[in-house]
Amino acid sequence: MALKYTVLGAGAMGLRFGVLLQELAGAKVDFVDNWAPQVETIKQQGGVYVSRDHENRHLVPINIYSPEEYEGDPDVFIVFAKQMTLSDLLQRSAHFFRPDHQYVFSGMNGMGHIEKINYYFPKEHVVAGTCLIGTVLNKAGDVDFIGKPGAGSINLAPQVGELDERVKQIVEDFTTANINPHLNDNFYGTLLTKVVFNSVINTICTLFEIQMGQFIDYDGAEKLGKQLINEAFDVAERAGIQLLSTREEEWQTIKYVSEVTNPLHYPSMYQDMSKNRPTEVDYINGYIYDLGKKYNYEASTHDFLRNLVHLAENTRKFRQN
Repeated sequence: MALKYTVLGAGAMGLRFGVLLQELAGAKVDFVDNWAPQVETIKQQGGVYVSRDHENRHLVPINIYSPEEYEGDPDVFIVFAKQMTLSDLLQRSAHFFRPDHQYVFSGMNGMGHIEKINYYFPKEHVVAGTCLIGTVLNKAGDVDFIGKPGAGSINLAPQVGELDERVKQIVEDFTTANINPHLNDNFYGTLLTKVVFNSVINTICTLFEIQMGQFIDYDGAEKLGKQLINEAFDVAERAGIQLLSTREEEWQTIKYVSEVTNPLHYPSMYQDMSKNRPTEVDYINGYIYDLGKKYNYEASTHDFLRNLVHLAENTRKFRQN
């Protein structure tokens, strides 16, 4: 029997995980979000509209709540908030946390969320992963799953401790839900490997407002990508973090996802930029640069791109509506 899940952060990825667990794994799933328009719209509609690759738009009934009104007691929380809003969501949700028996899985982009989650939950109950899955929130109450059923995969690892029965059940449920989980025991290497991926594709696609397939079509994409990859791997080596891939394997993953898996996908950082929301660049390229500085290494290309993204954010205010 599947576990009971509560999704904290019912945005694009939170909705995808929750809906798939509900529909394919038969799990009981609740959704909690701190963005009022999302909660209100889904309640008014009687569910969330779900498409796949812009087709077959249909209404999926789900249970959604604001943090203040929720009183559930799930086995596992699935956390998919933005880095900038996570502290607020956790603080507003703390009244229904039961850290003695509840577990947390987070597949968020960037770095910085684990420390916030550990404030409420012991490390032994935390599992984190990284997702190579494209999903777009078109507007409140309307989500588009990018890729054919079963497209994409996740890497996940427990933060500390032995692989217990609860973690095994999470992996089983995710497998049944066609999320394609791959379990390992390299927690920080798992997280940082996805940060490296995002530091290339998210940031460059956002700056030029292009899809992943348009990036990889450029003759110089490999040179650009490998410059960022090499700096990031230099940082990881100095920090003593073993990534899940080699430098060449990381580039081949970016190439494959851009060409084959999600060529029509606009990454999440672009989705934030296009909606005039702050991006997570400080938790991606900025994190790599700041970590390198601790070991007297200048990942200068990452810092340059971070500042270019902030410049792009700032200049949007001059655009005519």
